Amino acid sequence: MADTNQGAGVQARPEHTRTGLSVEVIRQAFLDNLFYVQGRFLEVASPNDLYLALAYTLRDRMLRRWKSTVQTYKQTRCRTVCYLSAEYLPGPQLGNNLLNLGIMENTRQAMAGLGLDLDVIIAQEEEPGLGNGGLGRLAACYMDSLASLEIPAIGYGIRYEYGIFDQAIRDGWQVEISDTWLHYGNPWEVRRPHICFDVKIGGRTESYCDEQGKFRVRWLQGDLFRGIAYDTPIMGYGVNTVNLLRLWSAEAPESFDFQVFNQGDYVGAVMRKVRSETISKVLYPNDEGEGGKRLRLIQQYFFVSCSLQDMLRIFFSTGRPLTEFNAKFVAQLNDTHPTLAIPELMRLLVDEQHMEWDAAWAVTRSTFAYTNHTLLPEALEKWPLPLFQSVLPRHLEIVYEINRRFLDDMRLRFPFDQDRLYRLSIVDESGERHVRMAHLACVGGFAINGVAALHTRLLGDTVLKDFHDVWPEKFQNKTNGVTPRRFMMLSNPGLSHLLTETLGEGWVRDLTRLRELEHHADDAGFRQRWCEVKLGCKQRLAGFIADRLDIRVDPNSLFDIQAKRIHEYKRQHLNLLHVVSLYNRLKRNPGLDLPSRTFIFGGKAAPGYRMAKLIIKLINSVAEVVNRDPDLDGRLKVVFVPDFTVKTAQWVYPAADLSEQISTAGKEASGTGNMKFSMNGALTIGTLDGANVEIREAVGEDNFFLFGHTAEEVERRLADGYRPHDIIHRNNDLRAALELIGSGLFSHGDSQLFAALLDDLWNHDPYLVCADFAAYAACQEEVGRQYRDPEHWSRMTILNVARIGKFSSDRAIREYCQDIWRVTPVPVSMD
Repeated sequence: MADTNQGAGVQARPEHTRTGLSVEVIRQAFLDNLFYVQGRFLEVASPNDLYLALAYTLRDRMLRRWKSTVQTYKQTRCRTVCYLSAEYLPGPQLGNNLLNLGIMENTRQAMAGLGLDLDVIIAQEEEPGLGNGGLGRLAACYMDSLASLEIPAIGYGIRYEYGIFDQAIRDGWQVEISDTWLHYGNPWEVRRPHICFDVKIGGRTESYCDEQGKFRVRWLQGDLFRGIAYDTPIMGYGVNTVNLLRLWSAEAPESFDFQVFNQGDYVGAVMRKVRSETISKVLYPNDEGEGGKRLRLIQQYFFVSCSLQDMLRIFFSTGRPLTEFNAKFVAQLNDTHPTLAIPELMRLLVDEQHMEWDAAWAVTRSTFAYTNHTLLPEALEKWPLPLFQSVLPRHLEIVYEINRRFLDDMRLRFPFDQDRLYRLSIVDESGERHVRMAHLACVGGFAINGVAALHTRLLGDTVLKDFHDVWPEKFQNKTNGVTPRRFMMLSNPGLSHLLTETLGEGWVRDLTRLRELEHHADDAGFRQRWCEVKLGCKQRLAGFIADRLDIRVDPNSLFDIQAKRIHEYKRQHLNLLHVVSLYNRLKRNPGLDLPSRTFIFGGKAAPGYRMAKLIIKLINSVAEVVNRDPDLDGRLKVVFVPDFTVKTAQWVYPAADLSEQISTAGKEASGTGNMKFSMNGALTIGTLDGANVEIREAVGEDNFFLFGHTAEEVERRLADGYRPHDIIHRNNDLRAALELIGSGLFSHGDSQLFAALLDDLWNHDPYLVCADFAAYAACQEEVGRQYRDPEHWSRMTILNVARIGKFSSDRAIREYCQDIWRVTPVPVSMD
């Protein structure tokens, strides 16, 4: 222990080295962990040794709070939110945990006293890529807010050994590299070998009568795997609450078959171990083939089975009857990936705990709520019946029984509407038969929510219309939100300091307090400081781009940024066509009076998505030509930032002047990048899609650059026989841009390299890139005009931040707690 003096003549209570928060105690704890855990001392420690030692120092302090949290939850018998998600993208955790514990500056001083730079240590951390994009990042934001709002919660998911691939760019093409985030270990997690559950796969079922003569079914599995829990503490901001992210890793019940080894089959002796570990080996295996589909289905079942068995384990410790399971737990299904939890809970209750079907169904339907994240019919998960039966024979029987009872009820409501029954059925009978997971989630859950007002309305009008007709009371909107701790305080410390100096510290926990900034928008001195913060962020990103890509960009130019997953409906190619059009105009008229622009792109394409990868190639090919053209004199630059991750995002979001949110209206469920950019002072150019609609309503029409068809106009245009060819011929700038790409200028003379993309735009264009081009280009002209008035622009950005408070994940979680989960905060005091 170390003593700290609180004042002259006063003996302070001694701080324990493992839990104290003073500068001296943190320094000593760091040195202890470096030596006693890492087996190193300062003079020979590697950068990773330093990072691990500091991470263990932080984890010690978090685990103390976790212990108090668990004891509090147990004593209060509170209801617990179980967030079931196949993805989590928490981002680097060291900086975030320092922030939430409130010891960033003490730790900085402690490291400085040892001649170490805290920022360099923080930068050493590998990022766990346990998600594909927005879905996983949303889950991580919600876990942060749940802890910060003192809501009892457990996040359940999979501990993928290899997460989302690392993206490299070679000759302009995306190349996928394995994400070895666990290579040097993960100091934040705690392995729990005693919390493990067996998971059955395959085999067959058989019926029997129990001792009371009741009909029962037992599942005789074909294979058996074991899930081991790995716990990561999630620290709330400015509170003592520490919730758990519990991820499951797959292992074999017996990792080594000694009998097979003795028979000389040395490889076969460990094959069971290898086969078992494959389940949690990689995030989202390529599911184009049958093997990939099977593995993905097994992954989904594996994690929900382990999670539900764990929830039952915890529940049995309370001594309450099983009929009160839903009073102890509420489970949120983050999209359809965890929907197998519904038949699995029924199996556990009926087959394992011998509950009657009706009682088990009442518990199940009161436990689960479902969040939908897509309006694309092709993105709604469904599993071929033969595959489902071969992997989960008992669950298929349960799904059949759920569906039979559901359709019997629907026949009473719609006795003369057979077509409606076909549309409602959990089992799709058209063509090859499938189990429709969104349908199962709607039938088996007590609440269904969309993630933006427009998205929720379109859900009820389109993909889930039949269910909305049946249960309108189940449908709610819960607009997404993002955590200001990571995406403002941690990513943009300059802005955060200015906000705290101006508004006080309360804005971090109540983002609506930002509204008070409106009083400062007309203060020239404040606007000057505001602009200095933005310029500092742009200089920081410019340095990052120079170091990583050897490209020089002007921080005084307009930073126009589109950073998100690469997909045709997100329309990176619309942005790029505008870039090529600008290039064309500047080449033809070098004296054109336009503000200098730096166009920055970032995002990954799914490995099997050829068109998205071709768009990445085109971005890099355009950049190669534009950036070396001496005629432009630096007035136009194009940059593709490889491997866009949470870590990279913390450089990008604060530096944006303009946020590109230009998806085809009616295709984006919500988006969260739009919120992160806005919170950092970027103005939005966008369509009326997803949460853009609500952002525009919040910040004001004058502070949002709107263009493009509405969702209804998109549907009408496509239904009326859309002909992009005619639009291209009528728009000289668009035609010239397409022809320039087709000429081979951006492909070293190869006029066929981008032929597939050009052919799609000329003849199909399902996402109305051509139809929206003229409006987009005109809107960009207006952006340029307003950017040239820096006083006006800075005032717009201040108002944008002042009015963005609604989009905090704290607000979203409060709404879930009040309207869906029915839970209240449980404050934690330190023992």
